[in-house]
Amino acid sequence: MTAFEGKIAFLGQGRMGVPMARRLVDAGHQVTVWRRGTDVTAAEAVRGAALVVTMLRDPAAVREVLTAALPGLAPGATVVEMSTIGPEAVRELRALLPASAGLVDAPVLGSVGPATEGTLTVLAGGLDGPQAGDGAVAAGLREVLSVFGTVRACGPLGAGAAVKVAVMSAIVPAQVLVAETFAYGEAHGVPREALADVLAGTPLGAVSERLRVPSRETRYALGLAAKDLALAAWPEASLATAARVRLQEAEAAGLGGHDLTAIAGHVTGGRKGRRAVPLNPPTVPPTNGMYSHAVRAGDTLYVSGQAALDERHRVVGEDDMTAQSEHVFRSLERILADQGATFDDVTFIRTYLTDMDRRAEYGAVRRKYLTGTPPASTTVEVPRLFMPGLLLEVDVVVALP
Repeated sequence: MTAFEGKIAFLGQGRMGVPMARRLVDAGHQVTVWRRGTDVTAAEAVRGAALVVTMLRDPAAVREVLTAALPGLAPGATVVEMSTIGPEAVRELRALLPASAGLVDAPVLGSVGPATEGTLTVLAGGLDGPQAGDGAVAAGLREVLSVFGTVRACGPLGAGAAVKVAVMSAIVPAQVLVAETFAYGEAHGVPREALADVLAGTPLGAVSERLRVPSRETRYALGLAAKDLALAAWPEASLATAARVRLQEAEAAGLGGHDLTAIAGHVTGGRKGRRAVPLNPPTVPPTNGMYSHAVRAGDTLYVSGQAALDERHRVVGEDDMTAQSEHVFRSLERILADQGATFDDVTFIRTYLTDMDRRAEYGAVRRKYLTGTPPASTTVEVPRLFMPGLLLEVDVVVALP
């Protein structure tokens, strides 16, 4: 039995979650696991747990599951967020959790094999600060995390999430670059094997070796790689943005569940011409599944009508035009950032208002975001929108950088 005696709740039983939870059990910990599709709720799973670990797909999933778990969260419990969600989402979790709860962000480097063997690299943020609890709690937490592999304390809360996204924004584009290198070579009669042999003697040798023969086993899903690069979206991240577009095209072609190394075959045998690529950034609440937040066609981005809805599709800011307008423009801002764009790149904006007499309230918010030369624009009044309580909906067309 290890020194940490409290119950651990592990939320998420995907490819990584299953072997990680098993390692905790093998180390002698009392573990309760939770996954979707069972009769056990997240609140029931965390009840009585001193430590709650989350290992889920994206920021929206983490917010949803932890919100559902809140009624069962024990006073003084510590949440260890191990998914890849980025520092901004970690800050949102801090605001979501009660003040008595501790929070540490600890995403990992490594795939299913290292998760099974306990050789992951754990990138911990807030491990040595007040968010991790007192000295005894922090020491016990470090001991638990060491079950998964090497623990690296990266700094204050959010630092682990930032390091993980930064590392992936280098590793993933490098694999896309090598895939394009192979495609260029084959287009000019140079076999992939020959190029891989030459690249073996360069700093890209390890990357080219991974793509020499794409893995049939999904170690790091291509769709997750696209999601991780979306978290790194910022105007200066031109290489990461270009790589993400490649991955989104491959995902639209049905390769989202394949290993990332499948990008080599996709680029080499890719279809000619432009394609419509649906986009659903993890930085905004998910859709209801009947539409995509945006579609990229070449260098043009078409953004669906954005409304003031939260992760559970509930109206935000009931009868408050200012609050709903702020929510809509923040969502638009995040969707644009996902493709390396800003409001300066908007070519057309269309607004639907349920009460034209309140357009001044909307206009005050709009001017905060559209600060340059205004784009082409249409504003119309409609009797109602698709959900009661919504006051506006806004869609845009964007010329991508």
